[in-house]
Amino acid sequence: MSALRRSPCGGCRLDLNGEAVVARVSGALWIPGHRTLAAGDLHFEKGSAFGARGQLLPPYDTLATLDRLEAEVAALEPERLVLMGDSFHDGGAVNRLPETAVARIRALAQRVEPVWLSGNHDPVPPEGLPGQVAETLAVGALVLTHEPHSAPVDGEVAGHLHPVASVKAYGARVRRRLFLTDGQRMILPAFGAYAGGLNAHDPAFGDLFAEPPTALIVGDGRIHAVRWQNLVAGV
Repeated sequence: MSALRRSPCGGCRLDLNGEAVVARVSGALWIPGHRTLAAGDLHFEKGSAFGARGQLLPPYDTLATLDRLEAEVAALEPERLVLMGDSFHDGGAVNRLPETAVARIRALAQRVEPVWLSGNHDPVPPEGLPGQVAETLAVGALVLTHEPHSAPVDGEVAGHLHPVASVKAYGARVRRRLFLTDGQRMILPAFGAYAGGLNAHDPAFGDLFAEPPTALIVGDGRIHAVRWQNLVAGV
């Protein structure tokens, strides 16, 4: 894998299948040569879905996720915003969106072209919201999709698995979201406020990379590149 370089935002700039990208501290991926910002697994209205089943969570996850998405668009001024599937937690999530959230999504679409990729939670296109809908999207040397193929695919950028890791440092263990990459393909962290995560040592990641990947861990204000061998298995 090519050398990792810090970017001014505190993110991590690297070459991914020959395409320059920046892993952002927000958990989004910036592809500057194509003015494209990608974010995976927003899971809008997960809080209200849990509330309907009696598991009460503060119903502010959609607005908190939009806060971060709007901040990225303001900072980078992309031409295209790719939302990489599971943008909505279930089939009824669009209808549960607060009016303020709908207004903010529409306002965001006035600033940047949204592309909604289909996910397993939201295979049907969102009705009544602006933007294109696609299964996959080619961006230069990369192919953006929701669910990764089960074997290594050069240039594939996917979400779906919500990678996280536990890392030991200074006698303590912390659990953080992360990007996983071997320089040829990448799995993005979940962007949504309530999205949760799957430990990078889970068997679901086992055959995705031709060689042990590097973990780009989302820290407080910066990305930390950590070797696979230093990640801790478990929750």
